Amino acid sequence: MNILYITNHLNVGGITSYVFTLARGLRTKGHKVYVASSGGERLEDFIRGKIVYLAIPIKTKSEASPKIFLSLIKLLPLIKKYRIDIIHTHTRTTQILGWLLHRTTGVRHISTCHGFFKKRLFRRIFPGWGNKVIAISEAVKDHLILDLGVKSQAITVIHSGVDVEKFKSKKQKAKSEIKKELGLGNGPVVGTIARLSLEKGHSYLIEAMKIVLGKIPNAQLVIIGEGKTKENLLGLIRNLRLEKNIFLIPTVNNTCQALMAMDLFVLPSLKEGLGLSLMEAMAAALPVIGSDVGGIKTLIRHGYNGLLVKPADVQGLAASIIELLEDSGKAQSLAAYGCSFISDEFRQEKMIEETERFYQQCLNQK
Repeated sequence: MNILYITNHLNVGGITSYVFTLARGLRTKGHKVYVASSGGERLEDFIRGKIVYLAIPIKTKSEASPKIFLSLIKLLPLIKKYRIDIIHTHTRTTQILGWLLHRTTGVRHISTCHGFFKKRLFRRIFPGWGNKVIAISEAVKDHLILDLGVKSQAITVIHSGVDVEKFKSKKQKAKSEIKKELGLGNGPVVGTIARLSLEKGHSYLIEAMKIVLGKIPNAQLVIIGEGKTKENLLGLIRNLRLEKNIFLIPTVNNTCQALMAMDLFVLPSLKEGLGLSLMEAMAAALPVIGSDVGGIKTLIRHGYNGLLVKPADVQGLAASIIELLEDSGKAQSLAAYGCSFISDEFRQEKMIEETERFYQQCLNQK
């Protein structure tokens, strides 16, 4: 197959990791793979992976942006030149571009829904989902059906996968060295990796740490990510006088090493499609806590491989953090089962195989 992935950018993040995993994996299986985007921090990874990169001016969030039509003009001759069989898009604006390409060329268009969309009238009038839709979790599939009116038979759930062996690798720096590089002290480290936005629930985790520090004074919280709520979070940290215990760090390329600095991983999201960073933390054998929402419930089985807490529950979050920091036996048990669970159910190889089979089914359907 000749496969074209279209995404807005190739910066560090869940969608870029998803596209890279599929592109590299399917290329290894003998397919010809092309990625069209506006470039970004991880472009070199794609080039090193010998994935053909097509530069298009699609870095926009506007559904009516002229950049969509400029990208359409640039891609139309390339669709023919490379004999593309499948167009696979990943964001709202690239879905529109994919729909236009499909209407113009007849090439099958597939989209992946990575999370939750707002219910807007234009989405109902002009869905743009493509011939088939991949949902990364059952929660996302339910959202597509109930909130956006996508037909159930058009949706297939294929969970995102992680490179389990990478997170099991012993070729890493010493934990103390990584903590020093991140500016952390010797106390236990609670960590999270997520885009700084309201739906990720960082403020509740910061408030919970105020309670945790009353019981474990040398505990630390490291928040890795960038986004529009950064200044608000810094203000909250100052107001709670937690500057010496909470650290905001920009996005890192090597999440393996960042996770090695942590003793406990928390994802306090208010909504979540699945949670790639949570999957990576579990693969790295960290004990985890997550909000009882969306795709997180697909990953965490409460009391077996992690702990679930109601969203926005500061007291409950603090109690769970204290419990796992104080009970190393329970933390290690949850971590071990979490690592095995991800290894069994969410390997990237499984995601690649299921997606390849899905593509073939789409091509075989009239």
